Amino acid sequence: MKAQTKETQTSMTSEKSLQELKEGNKRFQANQKADRNLKEQVADTSGGQYPFATILSCIDSRVSSELIFDQGIGDVFSARIAGNFVNDDILGSMEFACKLAGTKLIVVLGHTACGAVKGACDDAKLGKLTGMLEKIKPAVNSVSEPEDPSLRNSSNFEFVNNVAEKNVHLTIDKIKADSEVLDEMQQNNEIKIVGGMYDIKSGAVTFYE
Repeated sequence: MKAQTKETQTSMTSEKSLQELKEGNKRFQANQKADRNLKEQVADTSGGQYPFATILSCIDSRVSSELIFDQGIGDVFSARIAGNFVNDDILGSMEFACKLAGTKLIVVLGHTACGAVKGACDDAKLGKLTGMLEKIKPAVNSVSEPEDPSLRNSSNFEFVNNVAEKNVHLTIDKIKADSEVLDEMQQNNEIKIVGGMYDIKSGAVTFYE
């Protein structure tokens, strides 16, 4: 499989881009890989890059977008931050990726058993981490069940995963609300913004379209 070129990027629609990630995740789950020469792709992309998707994911060591979607050099932009939330710097990076570099798809990718989400659920306090976890608190507060405070913590795996899913949806809402550039591109069908959840036990990604 060759590296993306200007021509192949131009031919990729947002729907095709999403399908490529779905097929890549299926290969990953089956422990199969597309036939690609990474060293060759390094050379092919030395003069320019033409990714088809931008993926915002957590820094979790188990959730590397290039691996779980079986993508090569130059295929995707990968933005990573604990808890996969957005701030102005990440939004600016996404605007560059879509408006200037031509990607057709944004994926906000959460994952099960997320440590950052657990920290937000437990109201953890630690240096700069305290302020970072505040960005995830809206998702914690938006999940109404269970009402019992003793069950709204990291020991309740179902609650943690529900918060992680809610965080994905709220992050997508924030992208649209805080970036006029990306919101306009989506309204004009130039890009698609979707959410997804990676299961750390199965390796499967469930997309929210």
